[in-house]
Amino acid sequence: MEKQECKNIIIGFGKAGRVLAAKFSQEGEESLIIERDRAMDGGTCPNVGCVPSKTLITAGNRNLPFTEAMKLKYATREKMHSGAANGALNQPLVSYLNGLAKFISHNQAEHVEIEVTAPDGTVTGLKGERIFINTGATPVIPEIPGIHDSKNVITSESAMELEELPENLVIIGAGYIGLEFAGMFRRFGSRVTVLEPNSRFLPHEDKDIADEVFKDLTESGIIFHLNTPIEKISDNEVLAGGKVFTADKILIAAGRKPNIDELNLPAAGIELQPNGYIKVDDTLKTTNDKVWALGDVRGSGQFYYLSTDDFRIVTSQLFGDGSRRLTSSQRQNVPYNVFITPTLSRVGLDEQLAQAAGRKYRLFKMPAAKIVKANIVQNPRGLLKALVDPKTDQILGATLYHEDSHEIINLVSFAMQTDIKYMQLRDQIFTHPTMGEGLNDLFMNEVKQK
Repeated sequence: MEKQECKNIIIGFGKAGRVLAAKFSQEGEESLIIERDRAMDGGTCPNVGCVPSKTLITAGNRNLPFTEAMKLKYATREKMHSGAANGALNQPLVSYLNGLAKFISHNQAEHVEIEVTAPDGTVTGLKGERIFINTGATPVIPEIPGIHDSKNVITSESAMELEELPENLVIIGAGYIGLEFAGMFRRFGSRVTVLEPNSRFLPHEDKDIADEVFKDLTESGIIFHLNTPIEKISDNEVLAGGKVFTADKILIAAGRKPNIDELNLPAAGIELQPNGYIKVDDTLKTTNDKVWALGDVRGSGQFYYLSTDDFRIVTSQLFGDGSRRLTSSQRQNVPYNVFITPTLSRVGLDEQLAQAAGRKYRLFKMPAAKIVKANIVQNPRGLLKALVDPKTDQILGATLYHEDSHEIINLVSFAMQTDIKYMQLRDQIFTHPTMGEGLNDLFMNEVKQK
């Protein structure tokens, strides 16, 4: 088979890949995007990730009926899908191939060979000078007896395609994704039961934060069963911890794994990390120096905004001064949000991490009810915490569990990135009434430690 030569081949139409294709166009270089599923043009976020899920979560918080929320979700998703896909494909020098790609062989000095099988079975041979793997991740389906035979098992992706609201929903997994969907479906009116094999709720968060989240979600009507191993699944039942739980739908929220099974990575000399994700160096190069891995497929935090920064790292190496890397300051203190109500947000160290590292800290802590805006919007639930270095007065980390914390955490992250001392947030003049001014009060509420 004669193979077509391409300078830049991007496997997977995710965020990092599509903006990279646009950048290549701006630099006068051709690129080819390969995507096996046209419905995923533009990547996970606009199609099956943050756009549809957060649209539904927001609609639930606005008390929209489920059917209206789904219509809104489809309209919003179509708008974002078209914008994401066309933003890359409308660029000159960018071409597209629909099909499943796999590596065939590689020559480190010259090129990497790929074959792409189209939906109709047509096979196209390619030679790439540079290859960028951007295939994302997919929900994990754990090996539980009956799980593959059940007609009512859904994932975080298929849950957003339901035509009817489940009356009884059982969620397996009390991680961040499971909690977001638990809160969302409860707001729409489902009876939600969450089964979690671990005995501790939110083990990666400080216990006082986890306790507040647990209390609020329980008061909203969500039923939790911790320390409950899953034994068997059928169409409408889950056997767990010796008890039977009935369900119209069973949502599996057991994490995500990289989309790499069909890529035939060994043929290109590409190695994996122990966790199953693609191994990369500080510049996102794999163990084949002509192949990069970007976005969720390389592990670490699976966030849209990190995929965007992966693009910055690659373009820094190819077209810039090469200073941006995984270990550069911009990749430190990356915040994250859990879109329950109120939102849980965190950046940097919390108490359990600081204590495990033997790190000394000053602790600042206060209830969200002290923030005027939280009371105005009738949602005073939550807790704010921050850790400060006792020698430098710089912020080590913050956990914000309150209304609109997903916005405020970016301000704290920026302060940490730019070495702003905590007193500057304490004394900053914020407008009133806003959630941001809660930082004034937080950094005046030091907890004296023994």
